[in-house]
Amino acid sequence: MGGIRVTGLLMGSTSLDIKAGSVTKTIPVTVKSRNLLSYGPAEGDGLTATVNTDGSLHVTGTATGQWHGVAWTFPCPVQGTVKLSGTSIAGLSFNIKCLDAKGKQLGDQMNLGNSVMAIPAGTVSLFLNVISTEATPTAKNGDLRIQLESGDTAHDWMKPDNTSLKGGGL
Repeated sequence: MGGIRVTGLLMGSTSLDIKAGSVTKTIPVTVKSRNLLSYGPAEGDGLTATVNTDGSLHVTGTATGQWHGVAWTFPCPVQGTVKLSGTSIAGLSFNIKCLDAKGKQLGDQMNLGNSVMAIPAGTVSLFLNVISTEATPTAKNGDLRIQLESGDTAHDWMKPDNTSLKGGGL
């Protein structure tokens, strides 16, 4: 007996109708983003992040100090190896920390310098932050396309499924 392979072209939900003789079966199909991040509007520590129509983050403002910025915490959607990639804004950096059930960091943080990592055992949530790297922060106004995906290969940026998660300052 042969199998059926369905490849999703766009994110969203639809259904697949399978018919054999007089019997029809409807199967719901949901195509999710390969981008595992969750983020949304955030304001704090002098920076404001809003979500553009394409799902990227627009960051404006002047951070109140070095290593200050905005952040989001969300459930870890996957175990195993992940790849972090993205575009940057001069003077800003982004990273992801893996947290246990008590909010304690597990392992090293993920950033573009060590962009392929294994999610440590015991990770229940991820902490994404966008921070100033400047000793004396300057005004920012730009877009970030940050992506975290399963595996060790970066693909073209894709909007995350959740871009309405409220964030805040560090």
